[in-house]
Amino acid sequence: MVTIRATGMVVAATFVLAGCATVKTPTKGDPLEGLNRTVFTLNDKVDQYALRPVAQVYVWALPQPAQDSVTNVFSNIGDVYTAANDLLQLKITDGVEDVMRVAINTVFGVGGLFDVATIARLPKHTADFGLTLGHYGVPPGPYLVLPLLGPSTVRDTAGMLVEFEGDLTTFVQPIWLRTTLYGVRVVSLRASLLGAGDLLAGAALDKYSFVRDAYLQRRQYLISDGNPAPPVYKDDPGSDADSSGSSTPASEAGRQSSTVVPAPAAASAPRAASGAAGSTVPGLQIMPPGRYYSLPNPLPR
Repeated sequence: MVTIRATGMVVAATFVLAGCATVKTPTKGDPLEGLNRTVFTLNDKVDQYALRPVAQVYVWALPQPAQDSVTNVFSNIGDVYTAANDLLQLKITDGVEDVMRVAINTVFGVGGLFDVATIARLPKHTADFGLTLGHYGVPPGPYLVLPLLGPSTVRDTAGMLVEFEGDLTTFVQPIWLRTTLYGVRVVSLRASLLGAGDLLAGAALDKYSFVRDAYLQRRQYLISDGNPAPPVYKDDPGSDADSSGSSTPASEAGRQSSTVVPAPAAASAPRAASGAAGSTVPGLQIMPPGRYYSLPNPLPR
């Protein structure tokens, strides 16, 4: 209940900021662009003056093996959520592998301090309740940047509410210990993305657009299980031009596959950069940790 209230306050704060900025011609698919850019700028400042400096101190003070152990612990917790969502999506093989990862890392990895499952060649998957909703056809809704939580969509925000209530960390007592774990989780994530943030800052002319497109494309890529339908272009040779000069796809299947989704390599890289750029952490990824600790290895710091 506490996490629902806290999340509700974050969402409410987002809409309070709606009047702070407007965009005369918002990008198609981003009707809340004015609001989103305002919140994005706020998140960027919080990251610049608070979270990033703390992450830099964390990297300086903590040896790399200790950082890896912290990452592994939260990654092991994240595999619990991944397993549950893979099973909800009827991906039985993936779900069983995730359960095995949790068991092996908890028992032989000393509570998750060591990632023994990866050494044993058990693959690590990515799944959360937002992806589960998308798997069953729930549309994403408008793109939304949440204060402190970063990029999201209406669907992913709803999924986040469910995950917050199931987060194992919420059951930790006393409160000061639970709060400390939340803080360590966020700082550990931000530290792993220091290099990606520097790369994005130097490469993107418009960080907001880059993060938005990377996030949406990555989510679509994950929902399609890495097998997106091929795009259909208006000048496709298989299209028939009607009397008005417009092109029409030759089949109904073609009309249903007009979404362009990046290739696997292109889809994975932007996601790592998305959290470090204008948001303090990647969207909806403060907790539970399954989303962000299933990233590929971070860029060198």
